[in-house]
Amino acid sequence: MATLTVRNLPDEVHRALRVRAAQHGRSTEAEIREILTLAVRPGGQLRLGDALVDMNRALGVTNEDVEALEQMRERRPAQPMRFK
Repeated sequence: MATLTVRNLPDEVHRALRVRAAQHGRSTEAEIREILTLAVRPGGQLRLGDALVDMNRALGVTNEDVEALEQMRERRPAQPMRFK
């Protein structure tokens, strides 16, 4: 991973970062990483995995539901289609 050094950061900015980190229960360094990550992440981009997780949570799907579906699934490979 890369290392980044920020020079000449005003004291009030550093103080505000420390307070913000404390409010989120993180170290100042972790808070700065989060801020930078959010700043460069493409906005409005749909992430399919996140969307599926959110949808299943809203529907109340549990791990037990998924396990039950997997047990019901047929285990033999599908037969290829035949055209006459």
